[in-house]
Amino acid sequence: MKGEISKLDFKNRKKCLGINGLGRIGKLTLWYQLHENYFDSFIINVGRPVGKSLQNIVDLITADSTYGAIEKFLFGIKAERDIKIIDEKENLLEIFGKPVKILCEARNPKNIGWREYGVKLVVDSTGVFNDPTVAAEGNEKGSLRGHLSAGAEKVINSAPFKIKDKSKKIPEDSTTLIYGINHISYNQNKHNIISAASCTTTALAHMVKPLLEREETKNILTASLSTIHAATNSQSVLDSLPGAGDTDLRKNRMVFNNIILSTTGAASTLEKVLPEVKRVGFMADSVRIPTDTVSLIILNLTFHSTLDKKGDSSINREFINQIYHDESQGAQRELLCYSDNQNVSSDLKGKLSAVTIEGHATHTRTGFIGLNPQMLQDVGIVTGRIIDIPITHLTVFGWYDNEYGSYVHCLGKLATYIHRNL
Repeated sequence: MKGEISKLDFKNRKKCLGINGLGRIGKLTLWYQLHENYFDSFIINVGRPVGKSLQNIVDLITADSTYGAIEKFLFGIKAERDIKIIDEKENLLEIFGKPVKILCEARNPKNIGWREYGVKLVVDSTGVFNDPTVAAEGNEKGSLRGHLSAGAEKVINSAPFKIKDKSKKIPEDSTTLIYGINHISYNQNKHNIISAASCTTTALAHMVKPLLEREETKNILTASLSTIHAATNSQSVLDSLPGAGDTDLRKNRMVFNNIILSTTGAASTLEKVLPEVKRVGFMADSVRIPTDTVSLIILNLTFHSTLDKKGDSSINREFINQIYHDESQGAQRELLCYSDNQNVSSDLKGKLSAVTIEGHATHTRTGFIGLNPQMLQDVGIVTGRIIDIPITHLTVFGWYDNEYGSYVHCLGKLATYIHRNL
C-alpha cells in the first residue's frame, strides 16, 4: 500500500484541489471538501517547515479547539479516525481515503509547484495576497497571480480584494463571487482570479437578496448593519505593542476580556455582488467579542411603505418573516435558514447555512416624515400643506458561523462550481 500510494501521480487525478495556507480557513476548507467528497486529492502548501515531524501537521489537521475531532464533526459521533502517514519523507498522507501532499518550501505563490501536480484550482487562504493588480514577477513577497504563473488555471482568494494603488481598477480577469448570490456570473473564459468576499459579506448578501427581489422592499431608503463578531487571529491574545504605523490600536488589546469596536468592509464589498445597493449608501461597523465562532448581523433598513385602511404599514414583521421563510424553502434553500427559535450563538456552531434569520427577533416600526410646502416647492411641487410620508424601519437579525458553517460552506460550494466549469 505504501509503495503504491507514494508513487501516486497526482496529475492523473482530475479533481485535485490546491490549498495555500493551513490556518483557520485553509484547514476547514480541507475538512469541508473531505466531507463533500467531490475532490479526489489535495495539495496543501504551508510554505515552511512545521514542528518536528509530519505527525505535527496530522495533529493540527485532525483536532480543533472550536469544532472538536475531525471524524466526529464531519461524520458523526461513531465515526473512526482514518488518517495515515503514507510517506514521511514525501510529506504524503491519506485522509479518509484521499491522498494529501504537504508542501513546505515556497511562500511565494509563483514558486509553488502546482503545475508539477496538475493542480488547476487553488484556494488561497493565507489572507496575505489580496491585491489582484500585483504582477507575479518582480515581487519578492508574492501575489495572487503567482498561482497562475505556477500552473494553476484559477485561484479563489478567501478574503476581499484590497487594491493598494488607488489609481488602479479591478482587472478584467478578476471578480468577486458569493455562492448563491452572483456565482452564475462566473465566466470561465474570462475570470481567473476570484475573491470569495468575507464571512460577513457572505451572510449579509443572503439577508439582503430576498428583500431586493420583492416589489414592496426592493427600494431601500437607508441601510446600516452592525456585526457582533467572534474573535479572529488578527487580534492579540494579550495586550501587545502596536506595530509601526498601526492605526487601529484596539486590535492590540486582549481578545479575552474585552468588547472591541472594529471595522468591516462588508457593505462596500456587498456592492460588488449586489450592485443594486450602491445607491443606498450602506453603513457598517463591527464589534468584536470574546467567543470562538458564530457572529450576528443586526441589519437596519428603512422603506417608504404604503398604508392600509387601518393605517398599518404593508411592511410588517409577519410580512418580512414570510419572505425569509419562503426563501429558505425555495431559491435560497440550504443557504438561507429561517428559525422561529430563540437561539443563542452556540446553537449555530457548525450549522451549514450562509445565514440563519432569527425570526423571533424581527421587528418593524412605522413613522412619518413631514415634508413642508417650502421643501416641496424647491423640487417643483406646489402645495399649501405639509405632506406626511410613511416610513417603515426594519431590524432583522442574522446568525452566521463565520468559520466553517457559513463562510467555508459557501466558499466550498463556489470552489466545486468553478472546478466543474473548468
